[in-house]
Amino acid sequence: MDFSFLQRCLAVIFCLTSSLALAQQSSDKELSKVKKEIAKQKTAIVKVSQQRRKLDMQLKKDDFAIAKVAKAINKTDKTLKSTRSRIALLNKQKTKLTLAKQQQEKALAHQLRTAYTTGQHDYLKMLLNQQQSSQVQRSVTYYQYLNKARIEEIETFQKTIAELDAVAAELEEKEEKLKILQVTQQQQKLALEKTKEKRKKTLKALRKELLTNQQQLAKLEEEETALMQALERLARQSSLAANLNGLNKYKRRLKWPVKGKIKHSFGTRKQGYLRWKGVLLSAPVGQQVSSIQAGKVLFADWLKGYGLVTVIDHGKGYMSLYGHNQALLKDVGETVEAGEPIALVGQSGGQSESGLYFEIRHRGKAMNPKIWCK
Repeated sequence: MDFSFLQRCLAVIFCLTSSLALAQQSSDKELSKVKKEIAKQKTAIVKVSQQRRKLDMQLKKDDFAIAKVAKAINKTDKTLKSTRSRIALLNKQKTKLTLAKQQQEKALAHQLRTAYTTGQHDYLKMLLNQQQSSQVQRSVTYYQYLNKARIEEIETFQKTIAELDAVAAELEEKEEKLKILQVTQQQQKLALEKTKEKRKKTLKALRKELLTNQQQLAKLEEEETALMQALERLARQSSLAANLNGLNKYKRRLKWPVKGKIKHSFGTRKQGYLRWKGVLLSAPVGQQVSSIQAGKVLFADWLKGYGLVTVIDHGKGYMSLYGHNQALLKDVGETVEAGEPIALVGQSGGQSESGLYFEIRHRGKAMNPKIWCK
């Protein structure tokens, strides 16, 4: 065997082995680099998820804080309206009583002047005159009648004065209450603006954490699943009271919970394969949300993605849902009538614009609200 040929073969094998070893080292380095990058991305995703959860909790706190102040303002507004109405009524009563007092003063003064000028005050002089007893008796009866009428007039006058004093005292009290309420309302509005500013910062921080389409879809899926699970629990708790007759006979006869334009219709595309299970109605912040029909409040709390939500059981498997509210006016277990205010329109749950999310469900299945509301 040619020794030089063998050496050349061994040299080639060595070169190939070295090349393979270098290639393997390079691949290992690349793989290690990729693994490190994957680990880095996973850490970043976990960090973002934790940050979003933290911001979602802060958003929930902000929404509840706004709801508390908004509910207080709503209550103050009602008290202000009632107080102003009472003040207007008291002013009318005061005017009427003042006029009656003036008329009674004139009538009483006229009676006293007449009695004095005709000498009706001197009974002794009349009795000492030598007149027929029948004439004396008639005069005494006449004077007694006049005195009785005068006493009644005085008593009426005193009653009018007492009523006038009472009205004046209540009027003063209500006017003082009105001043306090106006100051309270102003303080509440300032507190509301302050809380809204805080919420804006939370929303800004949430929007910094940009989501891909896939992540956005996953987020909406999570929120919808949470809503479905909540509604399933509520369906199991649903009241079967005889006085709740469902919604079947009210098709196209019910009023919408708020007056506003439909921004998103039932069944239209939401994200990916997800569709709107209700409608999103455009409405200004603070507008009253009314129950579409009589029922019982099953849920009144905050849900991720939907904000402050009220769910009402209408019987026979029918439920209506009202989301993104600024404040909830009814508690769980309360009964409501058709058209009764149950909430105030808002933008809770992370909405950038105010509006109401509204659903109707029958035995858990979402139905088109347009079938019932006109």
